[in-house]
Amino acid sequence: MAIKKDYYEILGVTRDAGEEEIRKCYRKLAFKYHPDYNHDAGADGKFKEINEAYEVLCDADKRAAYDRFGNTNPEEMFGPGFQGFGFGGLGSIFDAFFSGAQTATAQAPVRGADIDIRLAITFEEAAFGCEKELSVNRVDVCGVCSGTGAKPGSEVKRCTTCGGTGQVRRVQQSVFGRFTNVMPCPQCRGEGKIVSEPCPQCRGGGFEKRKHTIQVKVPAGVDNGIQIIMRGEGDAGLQGGSAGSLRVALSVGAHESFTRDAENIFYELPVNVAQAALGIELDVPTLKGKTKLKIPAGVQSGAVFTLKNEGIVRLDKSGRGDELITVRVETPEKLTKEQKKLFEQLFDFGAGGMIYFLVAARGIINTPRQKSRCVIFIARIIPISSVFE
Repeated sequence: MAIKKDYYEILGVTRDAGEEEIRKCYRKLAFKYHPDYNHDAGADGKFKEINEAYEVLCDADKRAAYDRFGNTNPEEMFGPGFQGFGFGGLGSIFDAFFSGAQTATAQAPVRGADIDIRLAITFEEAAFGCEKELSVNRVDVCGVCSGTGAKPGSEVKRCTTCGGTGQVRRVQQSVFGRFTNVMPCPQCRGEGKIVSEPCPQCRGGGFEKRKHTIQVKVPAGVDNGIQIIMRGEGDAGLQGGSAGSLRVALSVGAHESFTRDAENIFYELPVNVAQAALGIELDVPTLKGKTKLKIPAGVQSGAVFTLKNEGIVRLDKSGRGDELITVRVETPEKLTKEQKKLFEQLFDFGAGGMIYFLVAARGIINTPRQKSRCVIFIARIIPISSVFE
């Protein structure tokens, strides 16, 4: 009994796969197992099996008939005499019955395989754009024989099996009568010619792997997961098909100070208790360098300040995002005896103790002007009478 074939499984697609998905999987597998590329044992049989599956699934009528009768071959459906006929759906069977011949699909041009590569760039390179140099190994037309597979100067003969047509006819006898099945010539693989002396560089395959150095221009504003498609930089195609694409997936590294969400960047600014209470002007980092940020007196932890147009360039759009700065008020974890005493005063004497704490605990209020600002700040947030209670 013949082995049942699941054409969907052969192409690696689901039964509800669309035409484009089936075509894409077919091209990838055909390129992988094509005898010109793959010289492993069994590659030729696998290539024929892939073509057989695609011939059925790419045709709406044939696919419908196949789905209806399941993954069995014609011999099991119609009895002996159909082995080797090639299951092409009921339409093909009746066409063959009335015309007496079934013509195999000619080998169409096959687009070259795409090459996937990952490129790591820094946070700044993603923000401002850059140019990178990649080293890529890809399949090219042989530079010695120009893809003919023949040794330069040697004779390329016409295939005697098919007479140079690239096709052979096989007569099959079935219960319906005599049928002629036309298929690619197994001797010349449908090319109609035989190479007497194979090219020493590509061993007659017509293709070779070569290393290329490719310049990749990374635009400003890219992010993790973005792909840069470079058409024509993939593997060479078959039967005159176009070359595939080089697909560069970007991996953006983390920044020591910033995080990112789309076009906006985020920075966390630590300040001490005295700075938060009195206010201060500090230098904060941006992608372009440092800038001044004025922190108002009485700022709370978690307060957010926005620096307009200091973020990432919007990809394929005008303008750029913002830098959002979140204030984090730091509470001291370890205290000296003197600082601990001041905290106790602050707790025991209420608001009045705050003045002493700000002056001595952090040691940053030294000048008469700083002390005056401190008193004015306290007076604004605390009733003056409570200071002297």
